[in-house]
This record gives sequence, C-alpha cells and structure tokens, in this order.
Amino acid sequence: MSTADVRTAAKPLISHRRSAGQMIVLKTFLLVPFVALVAALPFAWGWGLNWVDLGLAALFYVLGTLGVTVGYHRYFTHGAFKAVRPLRIALAIAGSMAVQGSVIFWVASHRRHHAFADREGDPHSPWLFGTSPAALLRGFWHAHMGWMFRSEVTNYDRFAPDLVADKDLRLVNRYFWLWITLSLALPAVLGGLLTWSWWGAVTAFFWAGLVRIAFLHHVTWSVNSICHLIGDRPFASRDKAANFWPLAILSMGESWHNSHHADPTCARHGVLRGQVDVSARVIWTFEKLRLAHDVRWPKPERLAAKRVKPA
Repeated sequence: MSTADVRTAAKPLISHRRSAGQMIVLKTFLLVPFVALVAALPFAWGWGLNWVDLGLAALFYVLGTLGVTVGYHRYFTHGAFKAVRPLRIALAIAGSMAVQGSVIFWVASHRRHHAFADREGDPHSPWLFGTSPAALLRGFWHAHMGWMFRSEVTNYDRFAPDLVADKDLRLVNRYFWLWITLSLALPAVLGGLLTWSWWGAVTAFFWAGLVRIAFLHHVTWSVNSICHLIGDRPFASRDKAANFWPLAILSMGESWHNSHHADPTCARHGVLRGQVDVSARVIWTFEKLRLAHDVRWPKPERLAAKRVKPA
C-alpha cells in the first residue's frame, strides 16, 4: 500500500452529519416522487396521461439512467473508461438529473459500498442485520432506501479525493439544486409547448417529472437490495452480489451485478451470452465517436479465472 493509500484509509468513514434542515430537504426529494408514483395508477385511470407524457418520461428516464449507469457508476466511480472533458461534464449533469444525489456524494457512497460490500461499513447492504426472515426484511428496507434517511455523510476526502480535486466536478456538484430544477422543469416546459396548453405542462410535470424520477429511484435502489439478495452468481466475488435478469433492461445493464462485483472496473456488466447491457453499448458508441478511450472491456482469460467452477 502506498503512502497516499495509507493516508486515505486513515480518514474516517463519515465526514459529518446532515442538519435537521438538510434532512427535511432530503426526505422531501425522496418522498414526494414516491407519493407521485403511488398515486400514478388512480390518477391515470381514464384521464391525465397521453403520448406526450409517455414520450417525455421515456426520454428523461433514459437520460437520467444513463447519466447514473455510464457516468456516475462506470466512469466516475470505477474508471471503466476515460472521457473527453465535454462528455465528462455532460455525464455528471445527466447523472445529477436522476436526483439520486450529487456526483461526489454518489461516487463516495458507492466506492464505500465496494470497499465494504456486505460487511460492516457498507452503507446499504441487506445483510447487515442477520439472516433470519425478520432481519432480511429489515435489511431489504435498509438497502433499498432506508439508508438514505440517515444523517451520516460518507467522507468525500477518503472515498472520492480525485473528484474533490476536479474543479469541473466541484462546480457541477455545487449546482446540484439547478440540475434537480431542470429535471423537473424541462418536462413541464416541453409538455406545455408540445400540447400548447397549461394542462399539458401539469401532466408532463407529474408523469415525466415526479413519477419518472420515482420510478428511476426504485430501479436503481433495486440493484442495491434485490441484486444482493437473489439471483445467479456465476462469478466469484467477496460478497453476495447476484445477477437478476428481470431488471436488465430497465437498469440499462446494472442488474448483472454479480459480474460487476467480480470485475468492478469492467465497462461491460452483461458479459455472458444473451445478457443485454445497454450502458455498455453506449460506452462502445462513445468510443467509436472518439469521445471515450482506454475502455476496459472484458477479457476472456479474466472471465475464465473468475468463473465459478461446477461442484
């Protein structure tokens, strides 16, 4: 371990705790979209939903999801490829519009997850409370969204010093409130313009804004919860991460979670035959357009070494 690594490891896991006011804001942005999602079906029963809303919801869902999967996760957290500066900034903004936390917060939390995966110190493992049915039910809630209601904040200087040192990312991080505002306002503005009505703006705000954010939240959180509880584990890893195919499309390839934990810096998570990984295809496109380079694609010999041998 280098001297720099020793200094980093010596820093505490938690840098500070959120104030009461910050917790109110956090809970608002977590719970209001959730309430909108719960209300979505009765609200849509016979009225309040049209093709403009669906199209805008799909557009902003894809933008935010890829911002998280390609940007926050595979690029900023794990360095699965290198990107030119405009793409780097664009990915940070797109990820911010998913409203899952600022780029430095998200990356620091996720690197901590990998450092302590399914052990004490992991911020969102479903296995932290035991293996009984009651403990796993509590663990599922904690891993899915309960952990975000805690006031503790992962130490940026320990887990994301490279992002803290980047002036572009510090700026994007500082204006997280602006990207949230745009994520909610742009669908409403576009809905109003496309339908040329105030009602079109209202329904687009509800469906392509609130409901879309909540739906994306739960898809991402399901990777933390479901994909550490059930699924296939074809590769050896130090934790209980599993591949869960039903989420593959909605998560843009993130639910091939066992493959990811077995080889975290790999740009493709769906490494086996038939495993759809939309995020990997997007990275491939960036590479072809020369916006990304030094992409860490899976290597057959590494996959073979990690593959679990039949009993």
